[in-house]
Formats: sequence, structure tokens, C-alpha cells
Amino acid sequence: PLFVTMTKTHVIAASKEAFYIWQYRVAKKLTAMEINQVARTRKEGRERIYHIDDTPSGSGDGHLDYSRAIEGTRDPICAITASDKILLVGRESGTIQRYNLPTVGMVQKYSLNCRAYQLSLNCNSSRVAIIDLSGVLTFFDLDTRVVDSTGQQVIGEHLKLERKDVWDMKWAKDNPDLFAMMEKTRMYVFRNLDPEEPIQTSGYICNFEDLEIKSVLLDEILKNPEHPNKDYIINFEIRSLRDSRALIEKVGIEESSQFIEDNPHPRLWRLLAEAALQKLDLQTAEQAFVRCKDYQGIKFVKRLGNLQSESMKQAEVAAYFSRFEEAERMYLNMDRRDLAIGLRIKLGDWFRVLQLLKTGSGDSDDALLEQAHNAIGDYFADRQKWLNAVQYYVQGRNQERLAECYYMLEDYQGLENLANSLPENNKLLPDIAYMFVRVGMCEQAVSAFLKCNRPKDAVDTCVHLNQWNKAVELAKNHNMKEIGSLLARYASHLLEKNKILDAIELYRKANYFFEATKLMFKIADEEAKKRTKPLRVKKLYVLSALLIEQCHEQMQNAQRGKVKGKSTETASALAGLLEDDVLSSTNRFADNPWRGAEAYHFFILAQRQLYKGSVDAALKTALHLRDYEDIIPAVEIYSLLALCACANRAFDTCSKAFVKLESLETLRPEQRQQYEDLALEIFTRHCPKYNKKPDLDDVLESGDGKLPVCVATGEPILEYRFWICSVCKHCMKAKEANNYNFCPLCHST
Repeated sequence: PLFVTMTKTHVIAASKEAFYIWQYRVAKKLTAMEINQVARTRKEGRERIYHIDDTPSGSGDGHLDYSRAIEGTRDPICAITASDKILLVGRESGTIQRYNLPTVGMVQKYSLNCRAYQLSLNCNSSRVAIIDLSGVLTFFDLDTRVVDSTGQQVIGEHLKLERKDVWDMKWAKDNPDLFAMMEKTRMYVFRNLDPEEPIQTSGYICNFEDLEIKSVLLDEILKNPEHPNKDYIINFEIRSLRDSRALIEKVGIEESSQFIEDNPHPRLWRLLAEAALQKLDLQTAEQAFVRCKDYQGIKFVKRLGNLQSESMKQAEVAAYFSRFEEAERMYLNMDRRDLAIGLRIKLGDWFRVLQLLKTGSGDSDDALLEQAHNAIGDYFADRQKWLNAVQYYVQGRNQERLAECYYMLEDYQGLENLANSLPENNKLLPDIAYMFVRVGMCEQAVSAFLKCNRPKDAVDTCVHLNQWNKAVELAKNHNMKEIGSLLARYASHLLEKNKILDAIELYRKANYFFEATKLMFKIADEEAKKRTKPLRVKKLYVLSALLIEQCHEQMQNAQRGKVKGKSTETASALAGLLEDDVLSSTNRFADNPWRGAEAYHFFILAQRQLYKGSVDAALKTALHLRDYEDIIPAVEIYSLLALCACANRAFDTCSKAFVKLESLETLRPEQRQQYEDLALEIFTRHCPKYNKKPDLDDVLESGDGKLPVCVATGEPILEYRFWICSVCKHCMKAKEANNYNFCPLCHST
């Protein structure tokens, strides 16, 4: 866009070929029907583009078609201007096209004998000022009907006034016949096309209103645009305002009133009202305020009339004219400190309010003192001077803003102390808790949430900050129903970090033994696959079995609670079957949770006996391992069995072990060949004859667990009296029990 103008409701931008209109606000004075007509969606008409050669009817035919903006024209746009009612578009041929707003319908074309460079409408849209390329200012009356040289009636007339070397002009916003213009370095003010004496200046006219012209020295500002000076904005009063002011000062109010009556303007009446107020001529002041339609001024005069004290009236007038120091001094001289404080409160000068409150002889109002402290605290907080704000908020007991300041200062100790000082269920506690959450201070956040009776938020905070132990503990303490899902989330969090033992401990503490058991067996199985430390694997299986025993006990207690009052054997048996079914469907050790521990116990025991030289006992123990091929690899079982049998010279058992080893499908060919070579070497020297010893009979016959086995020696128990562990229910010979203070398998005392 090359040209832009703006009104109270529209923004218009134009290139050489087209103009774009955006209705950014609906005019307040429009009727309901007009509002419904123009307040459409963006697609339907809040934004529209028109080509300069189009002739829109104003019935909403414009739309947002950007392709129209690039179509060429023989008569390009050279200037635009707009008011609340009309839009004028000047073209290089001298034609001015007039459109109505907000409907954007073309209503008239005017022909000028110059090419416009700048267009400007007066406040009632009756005249347009035109500055052409050579700096000549002319005026065109838009509504006058005249007869042209051909005898036809046309609308619009070129006025006779013409000024040269003009580079800026501005119409008055409140008078259609008043405008100011810049001619070289002189400013002229015209009333009804008659100029006043010029003012020497080179500023750009910014605003012309209330008989005052605001001018800006742009050239001076642009010398140092980063640091503009207020002195570069100059206000000029036009002659009528200057004359009226001089008349009031020299002649008096009554004579001046007659002059202003003859030359009425709201600004002049206001000038008279202010002068009358200064002299406490309330009747004249009220009449002048009425003439300039200043309702607040009328109310102020009425209020002054109700005051009895002359000095009080003078103080109020001083305050009205922004002479606040003088007004305050008058109030204090009258011993009306309350009015001085009220004046400063209206001005927002809380520092002075505080000073007045403290210097007063009587007791100051505590509520007002708190308000002053809080307002000064707000002053410092708005400027991010948090440390200063804290001092005043403490005195003002503004806990909400104090918490915000502590947070911004990162003074979390102060924030914690504030939370501790608040009563329970205070509305500020949740906000403080969330402040702690945002900086990751879990313990303080939980404390604040619990203090305002929001345990769920406390648990959610612990989860959010990965303080799962605290979360579970809180959930248990407050009997929260979602503890199961919480535990599952925590456990998955731990498992993601490969902290399986921590997850097991979590489930165990929460009495979720079934989940703990599954994870424990998983760890034991993984450790067993590593083939590193059998004792560690045994301990893991023992822990797994202990957990599953606790799970059995928990389920039995739960079932007992359910069938209480229906104490039938059938119900108890059914509960037991259901429990076993649940466990067996998810765990291969459900029938005998101690199988894994037994397997590694006998595996370790056989090797200990072998290394101690108790080859007979080692063989008996190793024979039990045949039942645990699902836990310990068969190659290790039968290798140990062959070794023990060979050491015990039970070559028939040794031969059977080698046969089993050679038939294993898991062996590589070179391993199988090694076993065959070793068997050949042994059995060429020793005949694998059936040399079964009598004391092996019981071991070989007890393969299916027909006889109980001593966990201390690995031998079958033939006696009627033996010791049974209360935890794992395994047996030990009575004579061996005297040598132990604990169970050799589960190590319970």
C-alpha cells in the first residue's frame, strides 16, 4: 500500500490500482438494523477490496479478492482521505471519487483541475482541502450545487481561496470552518477562509482541537529519536482564545462573559468557568459549565455551593486545578488531615498517605495504614523491586502478594514459613503448594496440600515429581482407592529404569505380594540363566517362595473375611481352589513355590559334600537333582551326578549319567564327542556293573518324594521322629537338627 487513512471505525489502505477496507469496529451510533448489516464475519464483509475502476453499489458486493489488487488501471490512485461518513479517493487525472461508509457505495465523482497530493476532510465532511504536487492549497465544497458553463447543474464547487508553498494542513476537529496550515516556516489559522496573523514555527501540525494547535518538531526529534524531548511538542492558542484570556485578566468576568457570548465556543466557556472558579463566582462558573456541557464541572460547582467554609472552597478549587500541594497545605491548616489523606489517596500518592498517617497526632486508622502499605508494596512489585515490596506487604499483612514476592525472589524458606503460619484450609495454601511444585520442592508442596485437606493433589504432586514412595505412603495413610493404579504407575516407572528390586520392595510394602512374586521369580530366572553364583540364585528363589507364601496367606485371610458367617467347609475349599487356580495360571512354581530353592539347595549341598570328601552323601544328594531338570540345566545335573558317582565308584550310576549326557540335544557335537571320549576312558578301566549299595536303595526308590528328604544331608528320612520347618515345611533328621539353629533351606529360625 502507498496510501493509508483511518477513521473511528475503518482502516483504508490503497495502492495505485485498488483500495482495501477493514471495518475494525462497529460504530456506536448505528441502528440495530445497520449493525446487523455491517457486523458480518470477515469472509462476508468486515474486510473488502475494491478496484478503483469498479462502481460498487453499496449492497455488500465487495469481497476479499486479492487478485483485484494487481489488475492495472489507466488512471491510478494518488491520494485518499476518509471521515466517519465518506471516503474520498483522488486519481491522477484530477477525478475524486466519493464513497459512502460503511456500505462503500460510490455516490459521486468530482473533477478537479489539479492532481492531488494530499486530501483532508473537515469535521462535518462538507469540504475537502487539496494540496497538489506543487504545494498549492485549494478547497472544494462537496455539497454545493452550481451551474457550470454549459448551463447544467453540478454538485461541488472549487472555492476561490488558494495558497502556495503549503506543505501541511489540519482541520479543526470541532469546527468545520476552522483550519491551520503550514506555509514555509509560518503557521496560519483560517476562520471562514480568513487568515489570522501567522505564527513563526516549522513544526508539523499534530492536532487542532479546542482552539489549540498541537505542533511537533519532527526534524528535531529525528536528530535523536531514542531520547525525545517533551519540549519538541508545542501547543499554540489561536487568537480568539488568546484574546478571551487577556480580556478576563484585564477587564473582568462580567465583561468577558458578554464577549464570549458573542463569539461562543466550548473552550471559551470553559476558560470563563475556570476564571470564575478561581474567584469563587459560583453562579457564573455554573452557567459557563452548562454552556460548554461539562457535567463534571456543574457537579463540582454544586458541591462547592454546599460547603460553608470559604477556605474549604479555596482548597477544593486548588485541588480541581491540580495545585495539590497548595490544597493539602490548606486542609492541614484547617486541621482536616483526613481530607488531605483522601486527596492523596485519589491521586495514588501512597507514600505521602503513609507519611501523613504516621505524622498525625491522633491514632491512625489501622485499615487505612494496611491499605497504604499494600499500595506501596504494589508500587514496588509493579517495578519488580520484590525485596522492597516484601517489607511493605509484611506490614500490610497481605499474604497473597507476599507469597508471590517470595516466589519471585526464590526465597523458598520465607514461602515455607508463610505456609506454616497460615491456618488450615486457608485459600492461599493451594497456590503456595503449586509454587513449590513448579520448583520441584515435593515435601513442602505435600505439607501445604495436606494442610488444606487435599491429599489427592499431594499424591499427584509426588507422582509428578517422581517421589513414589511418598505417594504410596500418602495413599495408604488416606485410604485412597486409586492406590492400585498408583502402584502400577510407580512400578512401571521403576521397571523403565531397570530398578526391579525397588519395584518388588514397593509391592511388598503395599502388601501386593502377587505382583512382587512375579517380579521376584523373573529376577531369579534371569539370574539362573547367567550361571554365575548358585547361592545368589538360591536366595532369590527363597525370597520368591516367601513372597508367594505371604500371597497365599493374604488370599486365605481375604476369603475367610468373605465367608465369615457362612463357615462351611465347602466355601473354604472352594476359596482355596480358586486361589490355587489364580496362582497356577500365572506362575509355574504355584504348586510348589520351593522347587527352585530346593533345586539350588541340593545342587550347592552336593558340591559341598563332594569337596569335603563325603562322596557317598554327595551322590545321594546329587541323585535328587534328577527331579529338577526344569530349573537347572540337565548337562550340569548329570555332570555333577557322574562326577559324584565316579568318586563313589558307583559306575553303574555313572554310566547312566553319561548315557543321559550323550543323549542331550542341547550339546554341540564337539561337547558330545568329549563326553564319549571320557566315558570310554572311564569304562575301559572300570566295568559299569550293577553294584548298587544297600544304602542307595532308599534314595533311588524315593524319586517321586515317597520318603521325606533331609535338607541338611540330602538323605531320605527313615525315622518316625524328625524336625519340620514352620516356614518352608521341609524336614530334617532329628540328630541333624541339634547342629542347626535355623532351617538349612530357608534360613528361618
